Amino acid sequence: MKVRVRFAPSPTGGLHLGGVRTVLYNYLFAKAHGGTFVLRIEDTDQNRYVPGAEQYIIDCLEWCGLSPDESPVKGGPHTPYRQSERKELYHKYAKQLIASGHAYYAFDTPEDLEKMRHDLRKDEHTPAQYDSSTRMKMRNSLTLSDAETWELIESGTPYVVRIKMPENVTVHLSDMICGDMSFESSLSDDKVLLKADGMPTYHLAVVVDDHLMEITHAFRGQEWLPSAPVHVLLWEYLGWKDKMPRWAHLPLILKPDGNGKLSKRDGDRLGFPVFAMNWNDPKTGELTSGFREIGFIPQAFVNMLAMLGWNDGSGQEIFSMPELISKFSIERVHKGGAKFDFDKAKWFNHQYMQQMDTAALAQLVAPYMDKEMGPGNWDMNTLLTVIPMIKERCTLLPDVWAQGHFFFRTPELIEKAAIADKWNDQKQLFFTTWADVLATLDAWDEPTIEASFNEHVQQHGMKKGDLMLPFRIMLVGGKYGPGVFAIAALIGKGETLKRIQVTLAAL
Repeated sequence: MKVRVRFAPSPTGGLHLGGVRTVLYNYLFAKAHGGTFVLRIEDTDQNRYVPGAEQYIIDCLEWCGLSPDESPVKGGPHTPYRQSERKELYHKYAKQLIASGHAYYAFDTPEDLEKMRHDLRKDEHTPAQYDSSTRMKMRNSLTLSDAETWELIESGTPYVVRIKMPENVTVHLSDMICGDMSFESSLSDDKVLLKADGMPTYHLAVVVDDHLMEITHAFRGQEWLPSAPVHVLLWEYLGWKDKMPRWAHLPLILKPDGNGKLSKRDGDRLGFPVFAMNWNDPKTGELTSGFREIGFIPQAFVNMLAMLGWNDGSGQEIFSMPELISKFSIERVHKGGAKFDFDKAKWFNHQYMQQMDTAALAQLVAPYMDKEMGPGNWDMNTLLTVIPMIKERCTLLPDVWAQGHFFFRTPELIEKAAIADKWNDQKQLFFTTWADVLATLDAWDEPTIEASFNEHVQQHGMKKGDLMLPFRIMLVGGKYGPGVFAIAALIGKGETLKRIQVTLAAL
């Protein structure tokens, strides 16, 4: 049996990091078993469909390096890969379920449904849902005659198709993560399978498509567990029970405090993204930040997600993609939720920045340089020299600019307050006369500049430590950066002298 897995998102908005982790576990499982990873777009909810969301999802997967083998873009042997283009297929199987007595037509209006729920809410012990205890009081093909049912259908009366959940049946499911599970059928409502607009709901479409696309393993979040008995029964009612995929319900990604599922609102509140990439909602105009845009390296983002709910037991945390593929095991995915820690996420990115080849890292940093200075207004060779000098202090890609902007541009702000209280005429004289010496140097490199500095310190009978910070403030504007003589060597004699003179004039 060849392994076939799928990721089936709805194109309704930004791609949550939990969704990307589901993609990752699917991808790793498929590649580890020489299988196929399928991207299927579940776009049957036309009310929630957002233009551009499908392409956004595809772009996110490409950025993460998790490209599907079959998709709406790449095609494959089971086209089409958009559910909206498979509409007629679902009608066929809905009719089959009705014919076998496992589903029925329901003609209830929204007002009918609200009245039913209102009446049931009066009894706090009875769930307010359309199920085995209420369906015989409603307007459906179970309470109407065949003639009445067909008269309503032929007259164009709106209807949905619902599954007829059995009473008092225990539904069993063997889950690859959660183990053997049992569900009481009477606790589940009669889910809508086919909506009034003719589109299937997730419940019918996911079963039909998984069967027709020969999916062997289905991974999804634990929030879908309440729907599991409905899906297991649909596989049975459609005669496909022996071909049902093996299921794995993945643990939730939790808020940093562990109390509940991580949401976009939590990210907004706590100041970190929860989407893989920036999402600009065309309906509201709201821009939500993503991990890519704040400066995450895609490999670091993926590595971080892999560890949110899984480990290989060795204590290793940094994995290349080939290592993840070779070591990933669904049996080692945790049952419990994983708390998201943004500081830990940034730690992963920091590790990747330290290990990455300078040229490769420079290519990732280049867009941030363009944003700050404009394309063509900065030098790549300078960036290649600067990165090894400052990357130890960098956690996100924009930090390269924050930690090294003074190599490319004269600092606009100078932290005079950092040295003003200890500034005196002797220091003023030191830098004024040393600038004259620097102007005469034939060689301009780090050892020559430092030797000149040391010699001038001795001539003035001063302490080197008292003069290093002022020199740094002059060149950098603040109390940070790599070796100050290395900075002077790289920015050049003219720029060094200019910055000394500007600071001296300001003090």
